[in-house]
Amino acid sequence: MSVRREFEIAFVGLKPGEHEFNYEVDDKFFVDYGPQEFRNCHANVRLVLDKHSSFMLLKFAVGGKADVICDRCGNSLTMDLWDDFEMLVKMVDNAEEMNGTDDDPDVCYIPRNESHLHVADWIYEFVNLSIPTHRMCAESEIGGPKCNKEVLEMLKKMKEQEKKTDNPIWKGLDKFRNI
Repeated sequence: MSVRREFEIAFVGLKPGEHEFNYEVDDKFFVDYGPQEFRNCHANVRLVLDKHSSFMLLKFAVGGKADVICDRCGNSLTMDLWDDFEMLVKMVDNAEEMNGTDDDPDVCYIPRNESHLHVADWIYEFVNLSIPTHRMCAESEIGGPKCNKEVLEMLKKMKEQEKKTDNPIWKGLDKFRNI
């Protein structure tokens, strides 16, 4: 993974309280992470770092757009990215041991002598989590100009065939239907 200074926060020099950082993320950001399930990503990440003496609360707000493949027809579909995430960063003496045993994914431990906070991996994770898992156009847009009509027609034929063929495995269960 390449070292990217723009995603490092030198928190040692920051005064206690809230500090805001803004990041613009596009497809170039994801190159080091390998192939993604989206492309043409334009994400805005707003990070509010609330610094305290022994911990920091990070609040990430992700917004923007990315092109994904429609689950229904296979054509490209632009989806909105939006979500909020919180991460608690605690400064401890035994950070590696604590990170290995802690079950809470929203808590990260760093050594007390650490001076920089690397947020690139969290930004990567949170942008990916901001993409909806259900990647289809709205019901009102089905069959519209952005849909692959051939695939929709094939799905319709398959659904009709499914209704016509009775599976013999389920035939004996019909007698229990009206009990």
